Amino acid sequence: MATEYLLSRYKGYAAYPAFALGQPRFPQDSFTGRYLHFKDIIDWKTLFATKNDHKTAFDLLGRWKAGERGFATDEQMWKAQKLKQSTFHPDTGEKIFPAFRMAGYVPFGWITVTGLLLRSPSTATMIFWQWANQSHNALVNYANRNASQPQPMSRYLGAYAAAVSAACSVSFGLNFILKRFKDLPKSTQFIFQRFIPLPATSLASSLNVLCMRGSEVATGIDVYDKDGNVVGVSQVAAKQALKETTLTRAFLPVPLLLLPQLILPKLENVHSVLCPVTASGTGPIATSKLEEHIRAKTKREELYFNKGL
Repeated sequence: MATEYLLSRYKGYAAYPAFALGQPRFPQDSFTGRYLHFKDIIDWKTLFATKNDHKTAFDLLGRWKAGERGFATDEQMWKAQKLKQSTFHPDTGEKIFPAFRMAGYVPFGWITVTGLLLRSPSTATMIFWQWANQSHNALVNYANRNASQPQPMSRYLGAYAAAVSAACSVSFGLNFILKRFKDLPKSTQFIFQRFIPLPATSLASSLNVLCMRGSEVATGIDVYDKDGNVVGVSQVAAKQALKETTLTRAFLPVPLLLLPQLILPKLENVHSVLCPVTASGTGPIATSKLEEHIRAKTKREELYFNKGL
């Protein structure tokens, strides 16, 4: 709350501006506004909300959507919307299991990250932690996918096997190569071994997204206008969603796995966990870039899609 307050005042943002249903609480035309928005929707405290809290949030948002006004403060409305967005899938409306929500990515993911940072792990140990980490990532990708077009479960199971196999293969391959260079000084081998988790995890995380959500490109995803009305199904938007999410996941492990390896050799008794910033689930796309059948259905210059998290 202190960080949010200071940044809000520094940029001149109101802590709780006039409520706008379905819109970000902070302006998205600056880094600070995007940071505050992302920080808001991955608030770990939402993991402890009760069923009654969820019901109250849905009731408030339902009354607002029906046209009622003056029954709640802006703060209450923004908190209700944050709780809904962080807990329930935007396409299916189903509640996401806490460990697979973006708000739970760090609170539940620190276990596998700790395993990846173990000092001088054996090949078997490294492969185990890569498997555990990519299994968690695969479930997060599945829980936060674009579900506007149904996909068979068999496709996701095959994608999971491919993603985990890729992670383990990269880790094993890098370890194998390192052991072949026995003539290198022990200090150099040690440095390489400590940094192996970073390229392995970044590559595997990217492949994980491509495997788990690649089918969306074939089927397309829903695109909708600013009012939430579905205009059509677009493969172009699906490609953009997959590209942006994949790039985000490639860089997501960097602060978690790189910075500790630079700091810990000097501060072996100091442990630090860094919180990544995730990308927003809703993405804009110029209507001119979409397929002809979609452009023919709307006069809007910009449409939106759920690109997942």
